[in-house]
Amino acid sequence: MNPMSFIELPLHYGGVPRWLFTRMVRLASKILTIIADEYGESELINRIGNPLWFHSLSMVLGFDWDSSGTTTVTTAVLRLAVHEANVSIMIAGGKGRTALLTPNLIEREGDRIGLSSSNIEMLKNISKLVAKVDSCLLQDGYSLYHHAVFASKNGDWSIVQQGMNTNTRLARRYHWSSRLLQNFTIRPHSGIQGSKVHNLVLDLTSERSSKAHDTIVDLVNMNPKKIQRELLLVKRCLKHNHSLYKWIENHDTVPDINPRVLKLRLVPVSINWKALEKAYQLNPRSLEELLLVQGIGPSTIRALALISEIIYGDEVDWQDPLRYGYAFGGKDGIPYPVNTRLMDNVIGMLESAIEEAKLSNKERLILLKRLRGLIKRIKGIYYIRDLSK
Repeated sequence: MNPMSFIELPLHYGGVPRWLFTRMVRLASKILTIIADEYGESELINRIGNPLWFHSLSMVLGFDWDSSGTTTVTTAVLRLAVHEANVSIMIAGGKGRTALLTPNLIEREGDRIGLSSSNIEMLKNISKLVAKVDSCLLQDGYSLYHHAVFASKNGDWSIVQQGMNTNTRLARRYHWSSRLLQNFTIRPHSGIQGSKVHNLVLDLTSERSSKAHDTIVDLVNMNPKKIQRELLLVKRCLKHNHSLYKWIENHDTVPDINPRVLKLRLVPVSINWKALEKAYQLNPRSLEELLLVQGIGPSTIRALALISEIIYGDEVDWQDPLRYGYAFGGKDGIPYPVNTRLMDNVIGMLESAIEEAKLSNKERLILLKRLRGLIKRIKGIYYIRDLSK
């Protein structure tokens, strides 16, 4: 099982006091040095791609356990700590405007640690593609405002993104890891953290939506005028709550679309016709290539997904990937028995990182006390998606 984990991240405002931030950087540099020396820089990058480890590191460094700022502050701390620790790791990107500078920062930081030009270009393309996947293929109501790329000298990488939902005042964090990644568009995440399960999330990263991927690419390679006609037909079908398959022989058992979900599926449905014309000329061969076409955004992808579902009968997954709470299981076996081995491994890994750091006895005692407090409350606040099903 490769679980996806989730935790509450309400939007918090305000900054970190300087006296705390500087100490967080000093402590982080020591922890990074020890992990890099003991396990290698690639393993350090891999752990950053683990949402549970990343969040636990934030707690050890002294940040609020239930804040959206956990992501942004920890990234800022690590960006400074890698220089102080003198490890061959690059961190590019961050919050807001800094995220937009990610391609330039990848070049600068990549040169600093000795990344090859081909690896630098690869990371720039991956950075753009990952941002497009989490904004276009997984439409869950969270707008991305944080994007950070972590990479080692040999090309291993992790990406940490975060989006905000201004209506619920909550955030979600999306983790990616090159070591776990098998496909950029099907179950690509190493983890997603959030707290609220939403209705009618368009999840094109689900295996259930895989057939729709091919149809969407085929649609883009059609004349855009034909897509325009089919979009009008989709709106008519949705207005009457049915699929075209309703009238096709041997498909009379296809259920009607639930009127309760009609509005959320239909709105917004619009297409960037200039971008679609450009995509038509470029003739993309895959969904990955389509996402990299400038101007192809969430609304266009949503419209193409609806055409795939309503006109061509492809299954599209409208369920939020968040499923149920607990990081390690429940004491009563619900939703599954406690995974004591995983729990012990996480505790041991974190305690080892602190114990091996060159800290004073007083500092070590304070950090271990904080860690033990975290372990006591960590159970029950996570959502895990079981990817084995």
